[in-house]
Amino acid sequence: MPIYHRQGLLPAKRHVVFRQPNGQLYQEELVGTQGFSGMSSLVYHLHPPTRVKQTGKPFGILPKVAVENNMRSLSFHGLEIPTEQDYLRSRKILFMNDDIRIGLMAPSETAGYFFKNADADEMLFVHKGSGTLKTMFGSIRFGYGDYLVIPRGTVYQLNFDDAENRLLLVESNGPILTPRRYRNDFGQLLEHSPFCERDFRRPENLETHAEPGDFEIMIQKRGTIFPYTYAFHPFDVAGWDGYHYPYAFSIFDFEPLTGRIHMPPPIHQTFEGRNFVICSFVPRMYDYHPEAIPAPYHHSNIDSDEILYYVDGDFMSRNNIHKGQLTLHPAGIPHGPHPGAIERSIGQKETKELAVMIDPFHPVMITETALELEVPEYYLSWLDKETTNA
Repeated sequence: MPIYHRQGLLPAKRHVVFRQPNGQLYQEELVGTQGFSGMSSLVYHLHPPTRVKQTGKPFGILPKVAVENNMRSLSFHGLEIPTEQDYLRSRKILFMNDDIRIGLMAPSETAGYFFKNADADEMLFVHKGSGTLKTMFGSIRFGYGDYLVIPRGTVYQLNFDDAENRLLLVESNGPILTPRRYRNDFGQLLEHSPFCERDFRRPENLETHAEPGDFEIMIQKRGTIFPYTYAFHPFDVAGWDGYHYPYAFSIFDFEPLTGRIHMPPPIHQTFEGRNFVICSFVPRMYDYHPEAIPAPYHHSNIDSDEILYYVDGDFMSRNNIHKGQLTLHPAGIPHGPHPGAIERSIGQKETKELAVMIDPFHPVMITETALELEVPEYYLSWLDKETTNA
C-alpha cells in the first residue's frame, strides 16, 4: 500500500540502539517483498522472530486440475462450496494459472493457529460474515463488501464473529496494487480516481504480546503447508513503520464512473496484479444519452479470460444468475448480454448490481472442485427460443 503508516514505539533513526524498558534490545526486522526494491516495513519485536521450537510434517495443498485448456463459457454455483471448520481446508481453489489462483471460502470457525502465505499476496472479498483481521501490524475490522489485501509473508488470523462466512479468494504471485493510471509519480491517488486514500482502512490498535509458549504458524510455500511452532507469540511487536501492511477497502466506497454512452469495463478497475485486474461493479446511474443502450455490447475476449462473481442485486446483462454464482468467459470467443437483456435495458436509469470481476491475461485452468459446482450447459444460455426451435 503506497501510503506511509506507523504504529507503536519507534527509534528516531533506523538500525540504531533501541532498548526495551528492561534494558534488552528490541529486535528489528525488515519485512518486504521484491528483495530490497519493493515496499517494506521495519518491525520492532520483543524477541527474535527466528526462535523456532519445532517443525511439523509438510503437506500439499495444490488443487487437482480437471481442465487444462478450456474454450467453453462456464458457470458455477459458488454458494454450494461446503462449510469447513478449519481455515486451511476452507480455501477451495477453482481457477489457476502461473500468475493467479482464484477460489472460494466458507470457514465457520476462527483457526487455532496463525497463517502465513509465503507464496502469494492475497485478496479476500467478504460476501458474507464479519470479524477482525489480526496481524502483527495491528487489527482491521471487516464485514460485508470489504476487500482485504494481505501482502505476502504477513502472519495473520481471521477472527470471525459467527459461523456464517463466505469469501472470494485471490492469490497473486505479485503485488496487488491500485491501478497505475490513478497514481502520480509519488504514489498519491489522482483526482480522477474512483477512490482516495481516505477510503482505505489501515491496521490500528496494535497489541503487543509478550507471552512465551507454543505458537503454531502454518506457512504456505510452493503449494505446500509447513507447520512451524515458535517460542513466542508472532504479534510481539512494540512498533513498526513503512509501506508494507494489510489494509481493507469497501466495495461500497468505490465511486462509479459513468458517461452518456456505455463505458468500457476498465472504468470499474479497482486493483491490478501481475497479468490480471480486479474490477468492482457497483450500484450506479446508467448512461444518459437519450438513445443509450445501458446493456454492454458483445465483446470478443482475445487477450483475457473473464471471471465474474455475482454478489448482490439484479445483474442486468444476464438471465438466471443468482448470488454467489460465478461465470467464466474464456479468451478467444465472444460473450455478451443474454437474450432479451439489450431490449429490456433500454430506458432504464440505474442498476443495483454488485459484482467482482477478475480478468486474468493468461488462460486459467479449471480444478476438479470447480467442476463439482458447474451449472450444466451454461454455454447454451445465449440461444433464444427461435434459434432453439430452428
